[in-house]
Amino acid sequence: MITAGLLGTALALTLAAPARAGATPAAPAIPAPPAAPASFAAPAPSTLSAALAAPAPDTAWRLTATGTDARFRGLAAIDRRTAWAAGSKGTVLRTTDAGRTWRDVSPPGAADLELRDVEAFDARRAVVLAIGEGEASRVLRTEDGGATWTEAFRNTDPRAFYDCVTFLDHRNGLALGDPVDGRFRILATRDGGRSWAVLPDAGMPAALPGEAGFAASGQCLVAAGPKDVLFTTGGGATARVFRSADRGRTWTVTDTPVPAGDPARGAFALAFRDRHHGIAVGGDYRTGQPSPDAAATTSDGGRTWTPSATPPPAYRSGAAWLPHHRSAALAVGPTGTDLTLDGGRTWRTVDSGSYDTVDCAPDGGCWASGEKGRIARLAGR
Repeated sequence: MITAGLLGTALALTLAAPARAGATPAAPAIPAPPAAPASFAAPAPSTLSAALAAPAPDTAWRLTATGTDARFRGLAAIDRRTAWAAGSKGTVLRTTDAGRTWRDVSPPGAADLELRDVEAFDARRAVVLAIGEGEASRVLRTEDGGATWTEAFRNTDPRAFYDCVTFLDHRNGLALGDPVDGRFRILATRDGGRSWAVLPDAGMPAALPGEAGFAASGQCLVAAGPKDVLFTTGGGATARVFRSADRGRTWTVTDTPVPAGDPARGAFALAFRDRHHGIAVGGDYRTGQPSPDAAATTSDGGRTWTPSATPPPAYRSGAAWLPHHRSAALAVGPTGTDLTLDGGRTWRTVDSGSYDTVDCAPDGGCWASGEKGRIARLAGR
């Protein structure tokens, strides 16, 4: 049995970990009011703070005031004070004061773009991905905290649709595109996102009929080391995980137990603690549809997957491991947040607020974001 004391202890230890080592000048800071608006508050009986009350009463999702109703499916946690969020209507926000204020650092002229992923190196350098068919799929980059942006890539193939992006280090990054001519398309950069090129698909296994990636949380493609990268799929007969150990040049593929077989079902997000230990979450994103067996784990780098004995009770679109803790992770979705303390084998719902994605920084700072401008920080000491 997972007790409130164990939950609090796990997160308190995480948040006690040691810390690690720009904005548009004219854009005003958006001050946060003393408390989040009532419309944004999660119901009290199922809040994370209630679950953690005794050992860590201040460890909870704390909503911040963003001043926008954009939906933020892209999120990058730098540390406890600094985070980036990218979302609908071309919106990019950045905080450097733990969410007390957010600056709108959106790229000029991007209001028609649907931004679904952001990868940030620090408070000044970030890459965002816009999704869509043809030229709607783009990569934009900033080196000055969002004061200026450069378009690094614009897709010119009307058949291509890019879903998410990840970086293996400060120079090497990949973006995942849905199948073209029967194979998933991979875009690569070797210079920190300044330039991008489509990789040859000779080393990519064939896609299943109807198979695609989900641009739901920026986590359908993730790095698990300096050369290892994985992506997950749905829509086909089975939900699968593709794995590369050479930065995207060649791939192997494995079935997962997460149900698929429908365009709305599959594995939506991956999170890896190291090269070997990973979690996949997903389900059926349609409101009210059941999502059984919507989580799985691997301990061999994605070669095999085991269904969670007690999965989250509903569709989950994002996941993140808690830093400095070998077996604790979070999963989020429109109906709540779940916590595991045993590496993904069992999950317990600890909050009912709506979030699309979650990300944790090495210093223990964790953030979540989603619809109606919702961005929250996992508060601790």
